[in-house]
Amino acid sequence: MSSPARVAVLTRPEGRNEALAGRLTDAGWSACILPALEIHTLDVPAAQLPRPADFDLVVFVSGNAARQYLRQLSAGYGEGAWPSDVMAATVGPASAQALRESAAFGANTTVLHPGDDAPSHDSEALWDVLCGLPALPSRVLLVRGTQGRDWLGDKLQAHGVAVTRHAAYLRRPVVWDAQALAALQGWADASVCATWLITSGEGADAVRANLDAAGLAPWWRQCRFVLTHPSLARRVLPACHGADASAMVKICLPNDESIFQAFVAA
Repeated sequence: MSSPARVAVLTRPEGRNEALAGRLTDAGWSACILPALEIHTLDVPAAQLPRPADFDLVVFVSGNAARQYLRQLSAGYGEGAWPSDVMAATVGPASAQALRESAAFGANTTVLHPGDDAPSHDSEALWDVLCGLPALPSRVLLVRGTQGRDWLGDKLQAHGVAVTRHAAYLRRPVVWDAQALAALQGWADASVCATWLITSGEGADAVRANLDAAGLAPWWRQCRFVLTHPSLARRVLPACHGADASAMVKICLPNDESIFQAFVAA
């Protein structure tokens, strides 16, 4: 059997890859779903859970942050409406739409986010949106994982905002099983240049750990990459010496349409 000409390895957490895999398959790719990280909700006693009503703005750094925090609120306090005078914010329109569709959010809840036409969907883009407000909010709850960039929180604090950081979930590296590693080894043996989707620094490190343990690091250095933030190139490219970095990497927004187009162009 001949080897596939184009292989896409999708490493987002479980449940986030299937629709994209379907589109890539229809476009002639062999799509391999290999989550790099597992998402675990953190159990927080209700007494220790920050409540939206105590803040002027609640920032969700990712869709996972929003989902897990709303789950914590429901577990701690039961189903309840989001306070109408408390703004929410996300780093992109997709996560903002998910918030608006949640049971807790009413039609009048303000959800701030970078627009579809923003050059990036990240903390820097959200900061530009916040700077467009008449004044920065005084009290901000920043909902995130146990690890991740702290750029936005530091930026807000530097401008006099009281920031409370809340970890709503934990990301753990996934150890790939023998079947998954055998598929990767087969492509490496066949000199198939896979294209990897990398969406976080922790995910990049988890992928590298799996490949290093399997002796596949030399193959990784010959692969291509679709990255959802320019900063991820620093986590990927140092190992990929001997190749033209600009030819190996595509940077795109973190939504399925942009990712798909980046794969097609890779």
